[in-house]
Amino acid sequence: MSARRTLLLYLGLAATWGTAFVGVDAALDAVPPVPLAALRFDLAALLLFGVVVATGRRLWPRGRGDWTPILVGGLCNIGLHHALLFAGQRTVSPAVAATLLGLIPVITPAMTRFVRSDERPSKRGVLGVLVGFGGVVLIARPDPSNVAASAGVALVLASAVAWTVGAVLVDEDDAELGGLALQAWMLGVGALALDVAAFVVPGQSFAAAAMTPTALAWVVYLAAVPGAAGFLAYFRLLHRLGPLEMSLLEYVIPPFAALFGWLVLGEGLASATVGGFLAVLAGFWLVKGGAVRRYLRRRLASA
Repeated sequence: MSARRTLLLYLGLAATWGTAFVGVDAALDAVPPVPLAALRFDLAALLLFGVVVATGRRLWPRGRGDWTPILVGGLCNIGLHHALLFAGQRTVSPAVAATLLGLIPVITPAMTRFVRSDERPSKRGVLGVLVGFGGVVLIARPDPSNVAASAGVALVLASAVAWTVGAVLVDEDDAELGGLALQAWMLGVGALALDVAAFVVPGQSFAAAAMTPTALAWVVYLAAVPGAAGFLAYFRLLHRLGPLEMSLLEYVIPPFAALFGWLVLGEGLASATVGGFLAVLAGFWLVKGGAVRRYLRRRLASA
C-alpha cells in the first residue's frame, strides 16, 4: 500500500468513526443504549465472520493464546466500552464524546506503567496526565445543577478507561489466529455480552426499542461501515503503521465528529471544547512526545 493510499485510508477511517458518534446520537432517539450497541455488534460480528469464511482463513480459536485476547478485548473494548459510551451519549454531544475519548492516548502509557510494576511514571508523564485531565474538565464543564449532563460525561470517561484496560491487557503475541478472525471473535464476544446485558439491565431491553425506519437505517450503517469496515481498515493500518501512529487517530476523529454533528444534527462546537481538546493534545505530547520524536527519527532514517 502506497503512502498516499495509507494516508487516505487513515483519514477515511477517522471520518468514518467520526460519523459513528453522530449515528449513535441519532439512533438513541429510538433505541436504548445497550440494545443499540448489541444490535450494532451483532450485525458487525456476522459481517466479519462472513469475510473470514469467504476468504478461507482459519476461523476457530485454539488454546489460551487465542481465547485470552478474544475474551478481554470482547468484554472490555467492545462490550463495556460501547455500553458506557452509548449511555453517555444520551446527554453528551457527538463532538464532546469524541473529544473526551482523546484522553485514551494520554492514560494508556500511565496505565501500562501501573500494570507493569517494574516501570515508574516519570514526572513529565504525571504532568501530562494532569494536563490531559485539565482538558477534560474544560470540555465537561461540570455543572452541579445539570446532573444528567455530568453523568453523561462520567460515562464517556468510564468508557475510555474500559477501552484502555482492554488495550493494555490484550496480548496477541501468542495468538495463532489472524488479526481479522481475532477481531471477528472479539466483536462476537462483545455482542453476546451486550445481548445478555440488554435482558438483565432494567430499562434496556430490546422491547423498549421503538425501531423506526430511520433508526434501523442508522443501526445497519453503524454495523456495516464504522463497525465491520472500520475495524477491517483499522487492523490493516495497525499492521502497517503500528500502535503509536494509530493511537493518534483519537485526535483526528473529533473534528470529523464535530463536522458531521453540525451537518446532520445542527450542533455547534463550544470554544471550551476546542480549548479542552488542545489541552488533552498537550497532555499526550508531555506523556509520549519523546517516543513520537524517536519514532519520526527512525522513519526518516529508514527513508
